Amino acid sequence: MRTLFLNPPSFDGFDGSAGARYQARREIRSFWYPTWLAYPAGMLAHSRLLDASARGVDLDEVVRLAGNYDLVILHTSTPTLANDAKVAESLKDHFPQLLVGFVGSHPTVLPEETLQQSRAVDFVAIGEFDYTVAEIAHGIPLERVDGIAYRSNGSILRTPPRPFIENLDALPFVTEIYARDLRPEDYFIGYLQHPYVSLYAGRGCRSRCTFCLWPQTISGHVYRVRTPQNLYEEMQGAKRMFPHVKEYFFDDDTFTDNPHILEIARLMGRLGIVWSCNARVSVSKETLKVLKENGLRLLVVGFESGNQKILNNIRKGVHLDQARAFVKAAKELGILVHGTFVLGLPGESAETIEETIRFAREIDPYSMQVSLAAPYPGTELYEQAKREGWLVKEGDRLVREGIQDSVLSYGNLSSEEMFCAVDRFYRAFYLRTRPVLRILGDMLRDRELFRRRVREGKEFFSFLAKRKEMTTR
Repeated sequence: MRTLFLNPPSFDGFDGSAGARYQARREIRSFWYPTWLAYPAGMLAHSRLLDASARGVDLDEVVRLAGNYDLVILHTSTPTLANDAKVAESLKDHFPQLLVGFVGSHPTVLPEETLQQSRAVDFVAIGEFDYTVAEIAHGIPLERVDGIAYRSNGSILRTPPRPFIENLDALPFVTEIYARDLRPEDYFIGYLQHPYVSLYAGRGCRSRCTFCLWPQTISGHVYRVRTPQNLYEEMQGAKRMFPHVKEYFFDDDTFTDNPHILEIARLMGRLGIVWSCNARVSVSKETLKVLKENGLRLLVVGFESGNQKILNNIRKGVHLDQARAFVKAAKELGILVHGTFVLGLPGESAETIEETIRFAREIDPYSMQVSLAAPYPGTELYEQAKREGWLVKEGDRLVREGIQDSVLSYGNLSSEEMFCAVDRFYRAFYLRTRPVLRILGDMLRDRELFRRRVREGKEFFSFLAKRKEMTTR
């Protein structure tokens, strides 16, 4: 079948793509690559990957394009399900013969409920969907395709589960689909150089953080990795296809846990590319040194909280002193650190929020972002929140007007207090002499970066103003 892989149009500036860890508008314009959709797109000759959100394609144009296809695969998420169902309905209204399938973490966890959202959805994939979608596109009847729930004579049926993919080297190179169907210029992440390209060196994560979505729903807790040679071959091709790209980002949950990390780093060094990745604070200084010598520029690190009890509550598996030593080592080696923090995790209080703000200021990463605890269905945090009565909003209420909302409430801390604390955190961190001088120094060294930071600064303060407006309603 001619297959359209669709990241559907949604809220203005909303990053609902398959690569986004939290589907919400960011503080500044940000779009991740729809990497999960690119894999099955690369398996099918008559396919196209359309990222409507990043490309700015509206629903009318999506409907017009869909007329050229037999099968449409939409990536959906908990906060966008209702919106995405309406997209599916528009497609079916114009082209009743279209076969429409939903993929992503939400249909994986709640397949029947997802199908009940709209009769326009013919099937949903459960778990990793690469081969699932390819088999359907090749005409295999739904009842013979493992890993789906589908409609049959007024009923919803499930097929046997599909095991995880063990041989990741057998999958296509997503960068070839990026080159065919996407534009790197459409993708922005504040802490990455522009334009950038992101991809995976493996799937899954050994960590057990109770709030983390992907390992608990799609990719699992076993870190399956590509061989270094396979990754090297893709990066060789990417360097040829994207000579203007300034940075590559390995978006594995914890890339530094890869058992081949040193070999991969040396291969990247041979290619002479600039790269960054997600990391845990357990990486030794010796390893960091090798990575830096071979092109590493920046590490994205989930510090989450400055309170040890909260870290223990979410099974983070790290100690605050480890984090302090890690950041110190990275700074000494000239590696930038982008820190991510989460407010509202179990055990949070007004006092622990202030602890986390003080901790962030103490370790002083190059840049940072603050999220609100998001109990997505399928995570241990979601089950705990329902059991304890903490969940005051769910479903599409995880996002309000495209902005991440606070949906948990504790006896000593309301959802409104947590929502307001994000603004206070950002101001307490960034409106200091040291971060301001860092930003100004970067801007003075690079004219293009100067223009970008001016734009991002306007977007950032507009974002804070929007949040403040939401609190007064």
